[in-house]
Amino acid sequence: MFKALIFTAIVGIAFASPLSPKLLKAIGGGSGADKVVPKVVDVVVPHVNNDDVHAETVNRVDDVRADGFSAVLETSNHISESRNGDVHGNIHGDYGWISPDGEHIQLTYVADENGYQPKGVHLPTSPPIPAAIQRSLEWIAAHPPAPESHEDEEEE
Repeated sequence: MFKALIFTAIVGIAFASPLSPKLLKAIGGGSGADKVVPKVVDVVVPHVNNDDVHAETVNRVDDVRADGFSAVLETSNHISESRNGDVHGNIHGDYGWISPDGEHIQLTYVADENGYQPKGVHLPTSPPIPAAIQRSLEWIAAHPPAPESHEDEEEE
């Protein structure tokens, strides 16, 4: 019974595949012109460090209070996180890990009414504002537009 169930599942998956008509045509034979050869595609698979697979929690502390919370997590593969939150929903925290290149990555963040604001030397930064645009912004700030008059409203 179990073998029949497995066979049915495999056949169902094969027929549900968007490639199945082409593959069935290729497997079924026929003239060389109607055969479809599946394209070989290189797939990059991220390297998983053996330590990551077997990582264990070294330290975990969760403290929930009426005025907020704090949490700390450390694993045996050098991943760490700590965060503190208040009753208003503001959270301050940091997390870090060792990259596959062996570099220590550390980020700090604030999540509050202004959104999520991460900081870290590894985060990309925006390019500087070009000098011409900076001068234009300064000129606009120094020369605000005149207030509009509402003479039409006063006449009524």
